[in-house]
Amino acid sequence: MNPSRNLFLVGPTGAGKTSIGRQLAARYDMPFVDLDQEIERHTGVSVSTIFDVEGEEGFRRRESALLDECSRRPGVVLASGAGAVLDPANRRHLAQRGYVAWLQITVPLQLQRLAHDSTRPLLADSDRHRKLDAMAAARTSLYAEIADLIIPHGGEHESVAAASERCIALIDQHWNRQVA
Repeated sequence: MNPSRNLFLVGPTGAGKTSIGRQLAARYDMPFVDLDQEIERHTGVSVSTIFDVEGEEGFRRRESALLDECSRRPGVVLASGAGAVLDPANRRHLAQRGYVAWLQITVPLQLQRLAHDSTRPLLADSDRHRKLDAMAAARTSLYAEIADLIIPHGGEHESVAAASERCIALIDQHWNRQVA
């Protein structure tokens, strides 16, 4: 058990980190931070634009700097970017500064949820299934490395509200929340 004031959500693209994160923040009366939205707020441009101008490497540098900053804030629910775990320093910050919940999802469900999403630069691939499989292969062990709690996906028909309630029940059983 990792006692912490912070709750960090990690997991693949489309797992619900932002949607569920907002619900968790409301439940625990904590500020919510979506790392990708923070990057956009700080730069004034979309994540896609950053990828177009600076490439993935430039985006990852910005992501790491903001993850370091945001993970230092006391008492936040933070939805990390799906690929933030690729950087060892990011994994260390997440593991040391918060309680890490890994939201899982299957590749077929990712494909279904992201079928009409054109905003994610890494999914601008003609074979999304292959791309999502490759991302899962590269990232699954990294999520597992830092997860204090693994939250399996509830199925393709589970609503955000139901998923959030299921997450809250699991988190309440396992998170030793430190309050200021």
